[in-house]
Amino acid sequence: GMSTAGEDDVETSTMAKPPSTEPGTPGAVLGAPGAMVVIISGPSGVGKDTIIHAMRQVTPTPRHYVITCTTREKRWYEVDGIDYHFLTVEGFQERRARGGFLEASEVHGNWYGTPRDQVAEALASGQDAILKIDVAGARTVRTEVPEALMVFVVPPSLDELRRRLVGRDTEPPEALRLRWENAAKELLRQNEYDHVVVNHTGQADHTAEEIEAIIATEHALHPDRRLRV
Repeated sequence: GMSTAGEDDVETSTMAKPPSTEPGTPGAVLGAPGAMVVIISGPSGVGKDTIIHAMRQVTPTPRHYVITCTTREKRWYEVDGIDYHFLTVEGFQERRARGGFLEASEVHGNWYGTPRDQVAEALASGQDAILKIDVAGARTVRTEVPEALMVFVVPPSLDELRRRLVGRDTEPPEALRLRWENAAKELLRQNEYDHVVVNHTGQADHTAEEIEAIIATEHALHPDRRLRV
């Protein structure tokens, strides 16, 4: 009898917390001075994953690489919570409804979203949050976090991008053609970004260093800026 009452009390006090302090609700969290949101974007096949892998190898700085939530099926070699957070469609939409994603989009019938709470927690603890997202998602995050640093990664040429997409060999020709057309359109959007970086074939390490230098410069420019997420 008594213990249950106690638990109920605890429950009520958590319930009574103003919603604005919940990380994951829009605008709830003020980041530590200088902590940044860095968006790494670019067309499909440009090598964003490889670049991020290289950045993780070279940089000792504590930072948070945001893990995307998705409703797509987990592939056998993927680990939940490392590659993606795999959610049910219901779970995803519920989180989306309460503003839990900085951006969310449906791609080929699956939902993908950038979880706000991960970004908020990183910034609050003084870490940069690194987001790897597509071009449309990057634009959405910019409206949510106008001070986000946007880096657009481009291939050395469209021919090279076509080779990389074909080299993946994971998709039927029709899907490839669509990706290719999208990539060509997306490359026209370069001027919306703060920085454009060319990822030369086999040079992901160099590209990562270039992005690191951009981040360092931005830190030097805005050491005291605090982002609200």
